Amino acid sequence: DGSAPAVFSVGSAPTPTRMPLLQLLNYIDGRPVASRSTARTEVVDPATGEAYASAPDSGEADVDAAMTAALAAFNSFKRTTPSQRQGFLLKIASAIEAHADELARLECKNCGKPFLLTLDEEIAAAVDQIRFFAGAARQLEGRAAGEYMEGLLSMIVREPVGVCAAVTPWNYPLMMAVWKWAPALAAGNTVVLKPSDTTPVSTLRMAELMGAILPSGVFNVVCGRRETGRLLVEHAVPSLVSITGSVRAGREVAASAAPLLKRVHLELGGKAPVVVFADADLETAAADIAVAAYFNAGQDCTAATRVVVEAAAYETMVALLAREAEQNTKLGSATTMDSEGVLVGPLNSRAQLERVKGFFDRLPPHARVVAGGRPAGGRGFFFEPSVVAGLRQEDEMVQEEIFGPVITVQPFADEAAAVAMANGVQYGLASSVWTSDHARALRCCRAFDFGTVWVNTHIPLVAEMPHGGFKQSGGGKDLSAYGFEEYTRVKHVMSKL
Repeated sequence: DGSAPAVFSVGSAPTPTRMPLLQLLNYIDGRPVASRSTARTEVVDPATGEAYASAPDSGEADVDAAMTAALAAFNSFKRTTPSQRQGFLLKIASAIEAHADELARLECKNCGKPFLLTLDEEIAAAVDQIRFFAGAARQLEGRAAGEYMEGLLSMIVREPVGVCAAVTPWNYPLMMAVWKWAPALAAGNTVVLKPSDTTPVSTLRMAELMGAILPSGVFNVVCGRRETGRLLVEHAVPSLVSITGSVRAGREVAASAAPLLKRVHLELGGKAPVVVFADADLETAAADIAVAAYFNAGQDCTAATRVVVEAAAYETMVALLAREAEQNTKLGSATTMDSEGVLVGPLNSRAQLERVKGFFDRLPPHARVVAGGRPAGGRGFFFEPSVVAGLRQEDEMVQEEIFGPVITVQPFADEAAAVAMANGVQYGLASSVWTSDHARALRCCRAFDFGTVWVNTHIPLVAEMPHGGFKQSGGGKDLSAYGFEEYTRVKHVMSKL
């Protein structure tokens, strides 16, 4: 209807140099709620570098209120039938679809994303994922009931785990929230979610849309910084903690959850190898890799940013990737983020811009910047699409997650070396292999130590298939029936006949 959502209010009187900031509220027990903490955090538009909203930096009292509401709601929500929960999720999916433009606008201003890409690739995908979990609510499977001991009938019951605490990242705030609350609610749990302190806006609006459909207390949002997240994780109420974030954040969450032996679901960082053999279609590979690397300004744990190329094709691939970065990849600006064809937006924050710049400041002498390598200049936190060649396996750019629009390129001698280089990082989230040799592709799929392996493509995700990593990339799966089961517990019931 065009009116301002209730989770927003206008405050902070304007000055000659500053517009009033939107005052964001928490969402607890089915309604927007002012924080009991007076601390606030500014929310900045990354495309302009200007603050436009203020969010609560919630404290213990806020977290406790959200947990109390979620626990009270769980006592009845856990008794709902699968068909009832399916109905809730389908209505939410339709509500988000009906407000797709609005949510995309909020997401873009908060994250600096290109509008058309966000509408088509993120909001639409989130709606599809909610509908998948709506169907999954009625498809839980277990071992068949049977008489495994004479005179005693055994059966398996899958139950919701309870209240789930969720912490979401700043790169895909709306979609990552969906990945957590959709399977949790489908299984009969209730949720308290903390979005990133830099990107709370779309999550709060989504919570309001959900609140018009769900019983009060089933879904709650508490804003804040790292300390708020710690309070969520350490609170006595939640039985499961789910986070998407950095390896550092995952370790902190696991440590905070350990005293009460809470279940943890960790989707952490990545450093995806993109292994290209000389027999691949190099032109097509370079074009596809560039899109998979620069999408969301490279701020994606699965981004195709670590390219490893067979020596015979190395220089050709370096040149092709440089051409993609300089000629075929459209970088946005503070005034063009709605333009058609824009692929690369700004980085999330000034801190992230400085972090990416720091990798270039520390480049070793043997590295060669063949495209980009510097901030774009002007307003906002834009960084040029970049390609760096000449790197060695031990170099920082190869080993550490950059989280920016940067492709590194390394040569390899043979298949064994390619596998060793692909696996030679602490991460194990996603990978790809590019070749026209089917047997070789399957050998690489077997050898790569990553939760996802793509063949002659990189980055597509579907709701029906699991997403999750190995090693320092965490444990547990998102999406799919496997992701759904993460939010359930198994009970054995045995009855005398």
